[in-house]
Amino acid sequence: MRTHLRKAGLALLGLLLFPYLLILFYKIDLVRPVSTLMLWDLASFQGYDRRWIEFEDIAPVLVQSVMMSEDGQYCSHAGVDWVQMNGVIDDALAGQQTRGASTIPMQTAKNLFLWNGRSFIRKGLELPLALGADFVWSKRRLMEIYLNIAEWGPGIYGVEAAAQHHFKTSASKLSRRQAALLAVALPNPITRNASKPGRGMKRLASLIERRAKGSGDYIKCLYD
Repeated sequence: MRTHLRKAGLALLGLLLFPYLLILFYKIDLVRPVSTLMLWDLASFQGYDRRWIEFEDIAPVLVQSVMMSEDGQYCSHAGVDWVQMNGVIDDALAGQQTRGASTIPMQTAKNLFLWNGRSFIRKGLELPLALGADFVWSKRRLMEIYLNIAEWGPGIYGVEAAAQHHFKTSASKLSRRQAALLAVALPNPITRNASKPGRGMKRLASLIERRAKGSGDYIKCLYD
């Protein structure tokens, strides 16, 4: 019995440590990571569309829009925005409805190694992975990976496939409006269609456009 428990414990430990080995491996620029959702689409014979694009070939307006929509403090935190996180914890302890506090590193860790859905177990696994990814990768590499694995519709992964699918253009040629629409679709890409925005999406996109135009020092870690 003890032998079986030891083996099970070692297997679990290996499973928990494996993503950290992948973080080291994904530091290599030539490696093009795939997400758990992409692997699931393959395993379930649904397939997916993902076309890897280098960071320098992505329109800066898209990067600005995603940062201003998803993680305005991206350049200043180390993977987790503890100010936002503490606010969420305080709200939860007070029995109030919690708001989102996921940073881009946290979303990248979730997409690469974990699963969708809200649970304390997943969040507990996600936080150290986000910190590890932010520590090992440069901010440019982290953003490059995120924008190449993010979901923008059923079977549509990465900004190049999203740009082609929604706007029939390359990610390098996105307009500021198109970039804003893609950015606001990220929180729920199944119900938010960037190429067919409703009134609410259009209002959010206008707000993100304005923020992106004034992003300035917020993106200094990505563009010298």
